[in-house]
Amino acid sequence: MESFTSLMTLDLLALALLVGLLSGFVKGVIGFAMPMIFISGLSNFLSPELALAGLIVPTLITNGLQALRQGGRAAWASLVHFKLFLVVGGAFLVLSAQLVSVIPVHYLYLAIGVSVAAFSGLQLTGWRPNTTKRSPKTDVVVGTIAGFSGGMSGIWGPPTVLYLNAINTPKQEQLRVQGIVFGLGAVLLMAAHLQSGVLSKETLPFSALLVLPAVAGMWLGFQVQGRIDQNTFRNLTSCVLLIAGLNLIRRALLG
Repeated sequence: MESFTSLMTLDLLALALLVGLLSGFVKGVIGFAMPMIFISGLSNFLSPELALAGLIVPTLITNGLQALRQGGRAAWASLVHFKLFLVVGGAFLVLSAQLVSVIPVHYLYLAIGVSVAAFSGLQLTGWRPNTTKRSPKTDVVVGTIAGFSGGMSGIWGPPTVLYLNAINTPKQEQLRVQGIVFGLGAVLLMAAHLQSGVLSKETLPFSALLVLPAVAGMWLGFQVQGRIDQNTFRNLTSCVLLIAGLNLIRRALLG
């Protein structure tokens, strides 16, 4: 793959930095959606492979900051609590990452976009899953879905957020768990795409550059997040998912 500096103008680079700022802000407010916003935004003017490479390092860094916001002890307790989900999701993330060059990307965008839009639309109507209890079986099922989606596209948020909403996770704990889940996923995503070639010496500088606007946006988002209640938090989560899902469907159908 060519160096990112040979693939975009200064105008395109400025747009990429703005996408990074927006994705960081949204993540600071609701604790997720950074990969979806990166993919939805960057893929409008960059190749799918470069868009995927761009999100990897910012996703890793910002999730680490989010996971450790309440301290290492709280983060470790949440990691242990969700260990089965994490192991299954991680395994499928690594396996599915190798299929990026095999499965046409517009099929993937369509599948993710439809599922994201449907999930978020139901949430906005007031629907909630019936289950409020965790089980090993559900951990395995949701972990499989989230891991496969994450390895193929860098997007593993919707199944995870649905699960945390379904078991009525309090806002601060949900944000911490999302940071841990997505952070560990980001480590595996980086390792997998160093192997697949998506993240390379040509694309790594671009991804590293996007860390700066992402962290700045996240700090701004934290200021907003502390002022919203649980219901507003849930509705904002669903709205962001709906917008991202519809944009992915548009990309899949219109190219």
